[in-house]
Amino acid sequence: MKTPLLTVDIIIIYPDGDFILIKRRNEPFKGQWAIPGGFVEIGETVEQAAVREAREETGLDVRLEKLVGVYSDPNRDPRGHTVSVAFLASPVGGELKADTDAVDVLKIGEYESLPIAFDHKDILRDALLK
Repeated sequence: MKTPLLTVDIIIIYPDGDFILIKRRNEPFKGQWAIPGGFVEIGETVEQAAVREAREETGLDVRLEKLVGVYSDPNRDPRGHTVSVAFLASPVGGELKADTDAVDVLKIGEYESLPIAFDHKDILRDALLK
């Protein structure tokens, strides 16, 4: 039986309202901006995966604040059906720097004019309105 792959997305938001985007190193959407995130590994919870992915892609340690939502449109990722659990998080340590799948990292307050990968504009809208 084939099932969707499980991913996490992390909206890291600062007290001033700015948040973090990464510039993707790899396809799909290479060179576009995205929310930090990635695949859940076997043996870890979605919460553990979110904290790990935030650290791997941005250099930041985060505290998960709340669940933003679950995004499951079968067409959200051109590589195949993925389901993403999105979290709102606060930075609690580390040093902001691009790493692993990111070529750049940006602390920003708006995203409407940027090329945003996947369905991340929808996720950002949901996260920032809640």
